[in-house]
Amino acid sequence: MAHAIWSGAINFGLVTIPVKLFTAVKTDDLSFNLLHAKDEGRIKYERICSVDGKPVPWDEIVKGYEYEKGEYVTLTDEDFKAVNPEATQSVDIVEFVELDKINPMFFDKPYYLEPTKQGRHAYALLREALATTNRVAIARVVIRTREYIAAVKPSEDALVLELMHWANEIVAADTLEIPGREKLPEQEMKMARMLIDTMSVDEFEPEKFKNNYYDQVMTMIEARAAGKELPKPKKAPARAKVVNLMDVLAQSLEESKKRRGASAERPASRRRKKTAA
Repeated sequence: MAHAIWSGAINFGLVTIPVKLFTAVKTDDLSFNLLHAKDEGRIKYERICSVDGKPVPWDEIVKGYEYEKGEYVTLTDEDFKAVNPEATQSVDIVEFVELDKINPMFFDKPYYLEPTKQGRHAYALLREALATTNRVAIARVVIRTREYIAAVKPSEDALVLELMHWANEIVAADTLEIPGREKLPEQEMKMARMLIDTMSVDEFEPEKFKNNYYDQVMTMIEARAAGKELPKPKKAPARAKVVNLMDVLAQSLEESKKRRGASAERPASRRRKKTAA
């Protein structure tokens, strides 16, 4: 059973909804240890002082901020406690805004909000009100001594608290060399739209996308652990160099039509086998 990482309440106006916060995503990152190739001993790291070259114990280490080259301000745990935001244990809603008015780049990490028994009715009311108005709630919340701006959004039957980036954390696109809104050849635009149409689907189905790299690495690890040899990996077909954009678009369009036709046939054959069974 999942464990709540935070308990508090959603506050908007005079309404209070007691809730618990649960992790909404997990990652399939692989964790590796660094070993000595000769004897597989674990590699350890020492904290070495750059001035005297000697190891330093943890109780002699402090945090420092470099405000000028080689010049530091050192800070203690007490210093950080003095400026920690007050842990109010609440999601304080400050405003509502239409979802499509928020740049998706601001969204960072989602968490599920689960109501306590006393808050179920108000929870459902807020969820439906947000869904029917296509709005999200923008709130302030403190989690583990850190303050965040966050969005409360409906997701099917749940309310999701999605932590957001602060405005100064978003890197402006105008720092990059990006082509402007120039007029493009109509024939290329037409072909590009046709390619998009053939590759479009009615609904996004995340279940059909698999983490192939993770699966392949785990297969390799399991084979090595069992003393088996793996077949040699297949080489990816070389991509043709772009010479004429129209030719490449046309070729892509043909390949997309073939793939779409093949994928449309496979479910039909599976359905026939199911009926026959």
